[in-house]
Amino acid sequence: MLQREGWKINHKRVYRLYREEGLHLRIKYRRKRASYVRVPLSAPNQANEQWTMDFVSDQLFDGRRFRVLTVVDKFTRECVLMKADFSLTGHKVARALEMAGKEHPLPSVITVDNGSEFVGKDIDNWAYWRGIKLDFIRPGKPMENAYIESFNGRLRDECLNDQIFISLQDAEDKLEKWRVDYNDCRPHGSLDNLTPNEFIKIGQKTESQKPFFNPSIGLNLGV
Repeated sequence: MLQREGWKINHKRVYRLYREEGLHLRIKYRRKRASYVRVPLSAPNQANEQWTMDFVSDQLFDGRRFRVLTVVDKFTRECVLMKADFSLTGHKVARALEMAGKEHPLPSVITVDNGSEFVGKDIDNWAYWRGIKLDFIRPGKPMENAYIESFNGRLRDECLNDQIFISLQDAEDKLEKWRVDYNDCRPHGSLDNLTPNEFIKIGQKTESQKPFFNPSIGLNLGV
């Protein structure tokens, strides 16, 4: 990110300055275990084809707990939605997704775990009427929903653990600010070091330049 902003700097100098400032982020290394055969994740081919969603929890300054619904596009890595509330029922989740559908085309598949909010009638009815398939991962297999697990880890490390939330509105404001920064300023190695919005714009430009096939005359015509 520093190199993208024009800084001529390498990781050694960054680490030296990091230590001189007394900064220290403890990273927990897990013990290596035997590898098991995993079910490969299905790969989407375009934006808004497959979303994935989950919850992450935190607390306000006065100790009250709240939850955050996080929704990520699997193809573009864009954070489509973050909704904070003290209680997120299936009805509230469906309503939040419906609101997100006003800014993004709704996907054909949403990957979720087996939480009570996702297996209830409210989400099931909403998905049925919207023609969306709910792709449930196997119980106890969070890595089958690895995209959202990775996103939630970054959200906790870089926002939830770094901020003090005075009220629910304060939490929503700070979460939205972080979401915009994540989509606009955060490069991803899986996107060739582009931000999600940069990746989306390049994809839209490429799509608009593709020739279309006219079956009536059997020719490829550029547009």
